[in-house]
Amino acid sequence: MSVAVAEPESPLAAIADTDLTKATLTAVGNGLGMCEIAAKCVGLSAVPGHDSGLITGLIGVHGRVSGFITVNLSERFAIRAVEGLLQEKFGGLTSLVVDGVGELTNIVVGGIKSQLAGTPWGFTHITVPSVIVGKGYHIAYARGLSFLCATFENSDTEAVMLEDRLMQVSLSFLRL
Repeated sequence: MSVAVAEPESPLAAIADTDLTKATLTAVGNGLGMCEIAAKCVGLSAVPGHDSGLITGLIGVHGRVSGFITVNLSERFAIRAVEGLLQEKFGGLTSLVVDGVGELTNIVVGGIKSQLAGTPWGFTHITVPSVIVGKGYHIAYARGLSFLCATFENSDTEAVMLEDRLMQVSLSFLRL
């Protein structure tokens, strides 16, 4: 199971840089495939979004660009993804789920790093993942950054609220 990739001619793909879009969609698809979870890209933006999920993984990057990548998930999405990744039931937010979100962030960022190698957006170094648990924080961005914000919807038929099915991956890069 993997994430549906937006076609190059689709309106979604025209919103943001093609290299960043392709790298993000491919890396998320591969990462979620490891978690045995399916999701589709339901939105792309070239401006920062508001992270509405409860759990956010954050990794800094450096190379031809400097910046960071965030992976924001609803609590339900995070639990389902980590359960699939570790093949273990948690049923709620635990320290292992938080650690698992850090690992999922690492997987997604590693995939983006591989996909962007050889492009003007390539980076060679990444930081250890940090995980933020909680809502209501805001990230302030410096001028001159390039953004990609991709929103994915999980096909979880038991999730009643849309917000419980969402994951957002955001890239904010400064070309050096």
